[in-house]
Amino acid sequence: MSKLDINVHYVSRVEGHGNIVVKVEDNQVKEMRWEIPEAPRFFEAMVRGKHYSDVVFIISRICGICGIGHTFSAIQALEKALGFEPSEQTLLLRKLLLHGETIQSHTLHFGYLALPDFFGAPNIIPLAQTHREQVLAIIRLHRLANELCDLIGGRTTHPITTVVGGWTRLPTEGELKELRRRLTEAISDVKAVVKLFASLEMPQFQRETEYIALKKPDEYAFYDGEIASTDDEHTTPLPRYQDKIHEFIVPYSTAKRARARRSSYMVGALARFNINHTKLSPLAQEAAEQMNLKPVCYNSFMNNVAQVVEVAHAVEDSIRLIDVLLTRGIKEEKVEIKPRPGRGVGGVEVPRGLLIHDYTLDERGRVVDANMIIPTNQNHQNIEEDLKAYLPQLLGKSKEEITLGLEMLVRAYDPCISCSTHFLKVEWA
Repeated sequence: MSKLDINVHYVSRVEGHGNIVVKVEDNQVKEMRWEIPEAPRFFEAMVRGKHYSDVVFIISRICGICGIGHTFSAIQALEKALGFEPSEQTLLLRKLLLHGETIQSHTLHFGYLALPDFFGAPNIIPLAQTHREQVLAIIRLHRLANELCDLIGGRTTHPITTVVGGWTRLPTEGELKELRRRLTEAISDVKAVVKLFASLEMPQFQRETEYIALKKPDEYAFYDGEIASTDDEHTTPLPRYQDKIHEFIVPYSTAKRARARRSSYMVGALARFNINHTKLSPLAQEAAEQMNLKPVCYNSFMNNVAQVVEVAHAVEDSIRLIDVLLTRGIKEEKVEIKPRPGRGVGGVEVPRGLLIHDYTLDERGRVVDANMIIPTNQNHQNIEEDLKAYLPQLLGKSKEEITLGLEMLVRAYDPCISCSTHFLKVEWA
């Protein structure tokens, strides 16, 4: 192929707007850019001057998909700034709600957004005819996750029952028992999805990179932990995240990017699997084996498979969490928090990867400084590096096939682009 120009405005079936720009001359790649043209957003500035009790309801609106994760990262940071330790019951319920968001988002992505690519379909609708039972299993899992979030969080997205210190409403034991019954029934749907993805032929692509995720000694880390890397045997405490994560900008993107030890790194389901795979539930380990996902995996397309594995883990671990809650009994708690000056850093693993919130409070409990490190802005540079590495494998195919291959690679990351476009401070000289 002597000359090729590709300009994708915008990549479809992802959240937000991202462009792929390609220029090839004499079979040599002259240009390969992953552009983010979205208008910047001002959430760090928006919460300054706000009382800590209002912050969680503002920042959850950063995203309509990861609103629960943003809420928990903020709550965690604010509680640390205030010197407050939540109860074990509160933590168990938070982890349960976070599992709900993981199932909710992953099934949306691998089922509705990524899966059609493997069948040459424009969307999931044609698959309802050719793979009816599997599509119904995906729909049931997604619906169950929505209803789990509604029960624990007060609504499907942008939760209202979880606040700094605890909860405004606790689920009843009867509600938890019914939820447990439905989660147990959902295991058959999980197995059906695993079987479907095990039958798919993933694109053959390898590019060694660094993977970063939270890590804990006793669980597959989603809520809190220390920052771990496949390139480093030592972990980094969350308050020192800036020692590990170095943000930078490029002139053709409104979103920040990040690097650590290499020119780029990846966060998300595949990164979590590569770092925490030994802590997966039995059902999830069985799913990984069935779909031939093994650590350390350097094929970014396998992020879709890692998401299926995490759904298996989230369903099975949710059952475990409910059992613990029911054994202990649901108890109303009285919480008293006194404002004080301080700084706190919170971190959770949202579906797309490591999310960090950093707040400094004054003596009245009002925010004087805020910083947020978003998963997709950590992935942008790795996406571009992957595209550069994958494009030469596609040369010789038709323009349509090349375009689809590049779009599939971007979609494999499940990017949440609107989340990642935050205000950039530019100094003109």
